[in-house]
Amino acid sequence: MPSVIFMVYLDNAATTQVCPEAAQAALAAMTEGFGNPSSTHGPGRDARQALKAARDTVAASLGARPEEVFFTSGGSEGDNQAIRGACALMRHKGKHIVSGLTEHDAVRKTLDAMQAQGWEVTRLAPGPDGAVSADAVAAALRPDTALVSLMLVNNETGAVTDIPAVSRAIRAAECPALLHTDAIQGYMKVPFSVKSLGADIVTVSGHKIHAPKGVGAQYVRAGVRLPALVLGGGQEAGYRSGTENMPGILALAAAVRTYQADRDAKERMAALRQHIVDTLSPAIPDLVLIGGGAPHILCLSLPGYRSEVLLNLLDSMGICVSKGSACKRGGRSHVLEAMGLPAKVIDGAIRISLGRFNGQEDADALCRGLLQARDQLRKAL
Repeated sequence: MPSVIFMVYLDNAATTQVCPEAAQAALAAMTEGFGNPSSTHGPGRDARQALKAARDTVAASLGARPEEVFFTSGGSEGDNQAIRGACALMRHKGKHIVSGLTEHDAVRKTLDAMQAQGWEVTRLAPGPDGAVSADAVAAALRPDTALVSLMLVNNETGAVTDIPAVSRAIRAAECPALLHTDAIQGYMKVPFSVKSLGADIVTVSGHKIHAPKGVGAQYVRAGVRLPALVLGGGQEAGYRSGTENMPGILALAAAVRTYQADRDAKERMAALRQHIVDTLSPAIPDLVLIGGGAPHILCLSLPGYRSEVLLNLLDSMGICVSKGSACKRGGRSHVLEAMGLPAKVIDGAIRISLGRFNGQEDADALCRGLLQARDQLRKAL
């Protein structure tokens, strides 16, 4: 049992509460339609049909063909396979990769591993808005560039990279590079299709959109044949063998359908984000807003106050936010450092991230709590 009942959850960029529809789909897959999709008997055929329907749903949400979508265990696996697979496929074209300094660790550390294998990686600095520009990518491209990997929405600042412009820059340079984008934070929140992005490989994850942890999907453009991630029985068109995670996959599809049915979710989150800014900005004159662009992520700083202390005080009030990515521990944010922000701004930064279930009362509670925490700390100085 949890030690604290959290009243206000505003850390949805870390993970989201599973929506009832996804939970019900997972339960049904475990207790009713539990057949193996590779089996030929009735329960197996039923499971295979359910798997096809789920793939159709996720593919449609990406604007992709079903045969271009493969299920994974989540974003880190997808990012790893995108980079490792693209490098294996494209190694005859060259051994140069272009990426950014603000990528998620699933990309950064995989790039480190590729460097150890002899690949050269150019990591581009972001602009003042926190995004890597298409012009910077164009300037970094070389005839031997085999891969460009840039995230669509930054998980710490909400900065949105213009992936379509990056795609156009690659084509204009007549560069053979494949384009991968980690679209995990943008999926279902920033409108896109794989065609509009112009990407060859797109990674998404379930637990950022109110599906369970441990399931995700990967778009791989038709004609791009990545090496198999896992060898075995040939599931997922041979791309990722092993019996499919049917509870997770069906829950992911249910979460996608539910998100799509909630047509004003993005507008609600954007309005709440703006409300927080409008409330805090006049009350805290030295407040620093960092990045931005996505409707659900707000990164801000109270210079002179330690983010860890602010988080602990908010936590004691039942308010959950974070100081950056929940996928790593310790040290300053590499994202904020790459943006060239002063140490005091970085050390006072917190990330507020909204989900479908947040409302006005959550935003108001956060503002009251943050002001109370600021006042409490100011009196202690």
